[in-house]
Amino acid sequence: MIGRLHHVILDCPDPAALAEFYSALLGLPVTYRSADFVVVSRNDTTSGIAFQLAPGHRPPRWPDPAGPQQIHFDVMVDDLGQAAPAVLALGATELSGRTHVYADPAGHPFCLINRPSWAPPVRPERDDPPPADASSSAGPR
Repeated sequence: MIGRLHHVILDCPDPAALAEFYSALLGLPVTYRSADFVVVSRNDTTSGIAFQLAPGHRPPRWPDPAGPQQIHFDVMVDDLGQAAPAVLALGATELSGRTHVYADPAGHPFCLINRPSWAPPVRPERDDPPPADASSSAGPR
């Protein structure tokens, strides 16, 4: 081994805004912030995704081969039907041509994929919100 991955870094026009998007999408905190560089990772001692200011940034034009995608993320989810409207609400844009392919607010493509059987649940049941009628319950019957 020669080295170890530190961060995957995406060029973008607004590092803080794109970091907030991915923080919400992945459930990870922003762990470092400067005027032109922001990091999202599990904590401040782990590798993560970084966002670097790129004045004049030109986003990929997927699926146009004249403007290749450059990089994309596969984001595993427990339920594609629930995840799709959630990423749109965060500011993603659905890209035409394929199902479950989106662009982040800076134009980088990403895919939502069903969680593989070998992976633990993305949202363990203990993290799920209580049912809507739980607050109106009078207790055990």
